[in-house]
Amino acid sequence: MERKVESRLIGWKKTRNRKPLIVKGARQVGKTFSITQFGRKHFSNMLYLNFESNGELSGIFERDLNPGRIIRELSVFTGEPVMEGKTLIFFDEIQTCSRALTSLKYFCEDAPGYHVIAAGSLLGVSINRDGSSYPVGKTDTLNMYPLDFEEFLWVVKGREASELIKESFNGLIKCSLHESFSDLYRTFLYTGGMPQAVKEYISAGDTFMLDAVKKSIHNAYIADMARYADKTETVRIMAAYGSLPAQLAKENHKFQYKTIRSGARAAEYWTAVEWLKAAGVVTACRRISEGRLPVSMWEDPSAFKLYHSDTGLLTAMAGITTSDYLARAGDRFRGVIAENSVATALAASDYELYYWESQGRAEVDFVIQKEGEVIPIEVKSGDNVRSRSLAEYVRRYSPPFSYRVSFKNFGNENNIRSIPFYALFCV
Repeated sequence: MERKVESRLIGWKKTRNRKPLIVKGARQVGKTFSITQFGRKHFSNMLYLNFESNGELSGIFERDLNPGRIIRELSVFTGEPVMEGKTLIFFDEIQTCSRALTSLKYFCEDAPGYHVIAAGSLLGVSINRDGSSYPVGKTDTLNMYPLDFEEFLWVVKGREASELIKESFNGLIKCSLHESFSDLYRTFLYTGGMPQAVKEYISAGDTFMLDAVKKSIHNAYIADMARYADKTETVRIMAAYGSLPAQLAKENHKFQYKTIRSGARAAEYWTAVEWLKAAGVVTACRRISEGRLPVSMWEDPSAFKLYHSDTGLLTAMAGITTSDYLARAGDRFRGVIAENSVATALAASDYELYYWESQGRAEVDFVIQKEGEVIPIEVKSGDNVRSRSLAEYVRRYSPPFSYRVSFKNFGNENNIRSIPFYALFCV
């Protein structure tokens, strides 16, 4: 399964002032698979060191954090030679050993010629909880996400399919395979981008088994909440996470603590929301009051939306089976899932997500900063694609252009670039 992250890993490998690399991402997005594949293809050998499955590893870091000694002992431990510039040292599940995380500082300073990658489930949570162990300024960071639609296309149709979409996007010309790509995108919405779910869809096409796979991953997320948080915090994290379908099903998608439970307050659940964000389980979209640069200056930290990091898992947690999704063509929640997919696509392209609201009278779904410009994005999952809110935003801020995302073909009218959902990876 080809992933875009490989090209970024290759770029890291070739960087002259390279630092140890920390790969962050939610559980089961494919971090271990992608890194080990990269190691096998681009290095003479690799040391795979999993701190969760082998407790003895942590002892190597107890005495001191001298990279020379650590490398010698790791070589003996694994039976693998460690050659500067030729061996990849991969610390997996590093969040279970804080001293190993701290050691990255010394690999950066005292052994910069070695290639070191660290990854782990809920690594972001561990870093937030114990910031003292994090080697600030001494590592490079790469965020990894579930498959986006382009990666899904590579698996299902091959690279040529995504090239055809890029041609239509760049020229804003109608795509002759529009209906075919739209149908495939609808499939992607309920499949999601988790590698295990995509593999199940490709290999079997059995919707019952696909639902079982998604449910299993969802349950693993719930188990992590209990494993990596104390009892009181776990209850709050689960409650905040469990409210996500209801939050998104509201007319106003703004995250409201009272939706978690009656009388809930930000002071009580703010930490739980931050935990979900750090775990990579949700993606935050923050409200801005002005569509001007710099975007962050107009941010209101008290107002935000939360989207699930994967649409397939969102359907699973909402109790919507694949057959239910396919049968309920006009269901409002299908629109919610489509909007959620825009958030995940933009996040996978490393955009900071914002939405614009004007005193409750007008709202644009997404606003991004692209090439030094502030660009509004309106999402329309139904047949009616006209938007008074987008017109109001354009009247106020005169952006160079706007995006309207829908299931309609490519087009350009009144400086509004119409792009279908399946072309979001081009934005």
